[in-house]
Amino acid sequence: MNRPAPLSQLKPLVHRLAVPAQLVLAALILVLAGMSLRHMAMRLDLHAVLRDARALPVWRLGAALAFTAASYLLLTIYDVMALRAINRPLPWRAAALASFTSYTLSHNLGFGIITGAAARLRVYGARGLSTGEVARVTAIAGVTFWSGVLASAALALLVHRQPLVVPGHVLSLAMQHAAGAGLLVLLVLAALLGKRWHLPGPGGMARMTMAALADIATACAALFVLLPPVLAQGAPALYAPLLLAYVLAIVVALVSHVPGGLGVFEATMVALCPQVPPGMLLSALLVYRIVYYLLPLCAALVLLLHHEHARWKRPAGLALKAGETMLTALAPRAVALLVFLGGGVLLLSGATPALPERMAAIRGLVPLPFVEASQIAASLVGTLLLVLAPALYRRLDAAFLLTRALLVAGAAFSLAKGLDYEEAMTLLAVAGVLQLARGGFWRRTALTTDVMSANWILAMVATITLVIVIGYFTQTFPAYRGSLWWKFAWSGDASRYMRASFAVAVATGAFVVLALLRPSRHCGLPDEGPVDVDEALTHAVRSESMLALTGDKLFLAGPCNRSLLMYQVRGHSWIVMGDPVGEQADWPELLWRLRERADANQGRVLLYQVTPAVLPIAIDMGLQLMKYGEEARVDLAHFSLDGPAARPLRHAVRRAEREGAEFSIVPAARVPAIMGDLRLVSDEWLRAKGQREKAFSVGRFDEAYIARCDVAVVRKQGAIVAFANLWKTAGREELSVDLMRHRADVPYGCMDFLFTRLMLWGRQEGYAWFNLGLAPLSGIEARRLAPTWARAAGMLFRHGAAFYGFEGLRNYKEKFAPLWEPRFIACHGGVATGRALLDLQALIGDGRSAGKLRAGQRKTAS
Repeated sequence: MNRPAPLSQLKPLVHRLAVPAQLVLAALILVLAGMSLRHMAMRLDLHAVLRDARALPVWRLGAALAFTAASYLLLTIYDVMALRAINRPLPWRAAALASFTSYTLSHNLGFGIITGAAARLRVYGARGLSTGEVARVTAIAGVTFWSGVLASAALALLVHRQPLVVPGHVLSLAMQHAAGAGLLVLLVLAALLGKRWHLPGPGGMARMTMAALADIATACAALFVLLPPVLAQGAPALYAPLLLAYVLAIVVALVSHVPGGLGVFEATMVALCPQVPPGMLLSALLVYRIVYYLLPLCAALVLLLHHEHARWKRPAGLALKAGETMLTALAPRAVALLVFLGGGVLLLSGATPALPERMAAIRGLVPLPFVEASQIAASLVGTLLLVLAPALYRRLDAAFLLTRALLVAGAAFSLAKGLDYEEAMTLLAVAGVLQLARGGFWRRTALTTDVMSANWILAMVATITLVIVIGYFTQTFPAYRGSLWWKFAWSGDASRYMRASFAVAVATGAFVVLALLRPSRHCGLPDEGPVDVDEALTHAVRSESMLALTGDKLFLAGPCNRSLLMYQVRGHSWIVMGDPVGEQADWPELLWRLRERADANQGRVLLYQVTPAVLPIAIDMGLQLMKYGEEARVDLAHFSLDGPAARPLRHAVRRAEREGAEFSIVPAARVPAIMGDLRLVSDEWLRAKGQREKAFSVGRFDEAYIARCDVAVVRKQGAIVAFANLWKTAGREELSVDLMRHRADVPYGCMDFLFTRLMLWGRQEGYAWFNLGLAPLSGIEARRLAPTWARAAGMLFRHGAAFYGFEGLRNYKEKFAPLWEPRFIACHGGVATGRALLDLQALIGDGRSAGKLRAGQRKTAS
């Protein structure tokens, strides 16, 4: 049996222990560095270190900057030679950019294999180099750097003529020279074996080593010139031990993996260079950290941003937009909490005594009355912030403006009442966050829209009056001028009156704030110019779209007036009537625009009698759905009076004709001639039903509206006894009626006669459907597990004849054999739905609101 060689047994063990060993070594270095820094901190005077750093001559700082620039220029040679070694030479400008950015990042952030390679990948990747080629360039540059480290250490050990002092040990000159020679031998072996590792040959390795040696020498020189002038006498002899300490400090910092070797580099330098007093060396290292690390890092970031500008422009724009969207969505809630806490801090501060030393500090700066007034004002500001926090949560623009002003005022009052700068900084920080989130407060209020309204005038008059009254009594009562407001006495009438006046002023201010937070009376009505309703109606496919002609609606128009949305505002409810009209592709944009306007005006949206085509949009808008009923539509292509099912209709038509009923269609152009007769029929019908005109979801008898429609009339002995104005789509997709009114002495079955003859006429004219209208609450499942509203609707449909003939209406329309299609209501849910339905009922029942539109809101054909 052949036993494996011992080396082959150790190899897996070495691989397993490599990473833990590195971690242990890094942790050990960090512990030692921390102990060393703590030991130094106990012996050093930090103020003296900073004083020495500030006293540095300008020419030394300039020399350090020059050596730093030379070092980074030499670093660019690493990449130039590495690119030539892989046969992918690039212009020096590209190599310099990659080298400078990669080394500044790795110097400051650590983990050079990751950070340096990432910067090179961005630059070289844009030049067409593959990831593998970039990795080879990074590896060769790393070998170059380490060859320079070894060469610098070897030369420093060979040149150094004094025993080297290491913490706890002293290395003799013989040991130093032997170590230097050993490092040179290691470098020669690496150059000879470089081909096996895909590195340049001996000549290339020699050139790389020389470049790295020059780089490290100049980098160390940048530190050397920053040393205090008192060390100038031993300067030539000091450079060699400083260079050796510098090289070893770099190695220790790299092994520790601390970003930039912060702390580790400084501790190692102080420990390995006892020739320089620790305080002087630390002051030089402090300036060196800025000159060699931070300033190049800033320059590299600028260069990287410039290089990546074109590539980042679009993604950065998307990221900023996404960030702004997230901030707009989430910030109001967080800001409301911060403002509430800020108000609590002010109130707590007002309830606790001020610090005596701070009060003594402001005694000579701020008069006592200002201090006392600031104490009261800060507490009032805290109270108002508590009041405004819920308004911020609701995204009110007035709350944003008032809170921003109060936060700044609260910061000023905090300083004036006791130099509470912590509170002032906190309030200003909250104000800054509020300002950043200003886009999240879009809901309009009276403060921003009803300027110089009755509320504004009342607030100004009340405030001025109170100020005059308080000022008058302050100057009138001598006893009051010598007493404080909070002095209580049986005869303190003046103080008692002033406290009452102050309470009245506070109550008035609270009333004004609440008034300014109310929704605007101006509901953000569209200001997009006139809407061409007639053009939009040419694209309509549902007869219900003709409700746009009734004159009691507002509109949002789609592109080129190919679509339009009709709605009205009642209270806080923005009620949409039916589906949008026209091009279905425009519907989402129209509905979202209305949703956003309603939200900006603290309103709620209600979609009324919408079809299933709108439901996906309503769900996306966050609305809850309820079935409202079913709509009856008759397929005119299959409508006929033949067959047993049509017997009741045939009977009604024949009887009406026997009683003298005559059917005809009066074109819109001839309707004005019979308008008086139609008015008589309409008025008699309203009196007989005990009703008044309705609006919004139905038309009303308005001569301008009726004159735009063809009218179907029933005459008896030449007199009009019944009529219905027609709704017709331009493409003949659907035919329907709006007003259906008749006199008391109409022939039996007159309305059946009217509907039947209309359907036959519509089929003859080429219309596809006849819309019989809605049967409210029809088709709603009232099962045991159904929602409460559905069970209530089902019960009302079956047993609510005393209120409205829901079931009878469906049965009447059923005789025409229609197809039933569901219709829905969509609203925000909860209490908002009930309030919106009440607003809808009020809107429909108020026929007097028709035609109340802003001038220029719409354009209709004459």
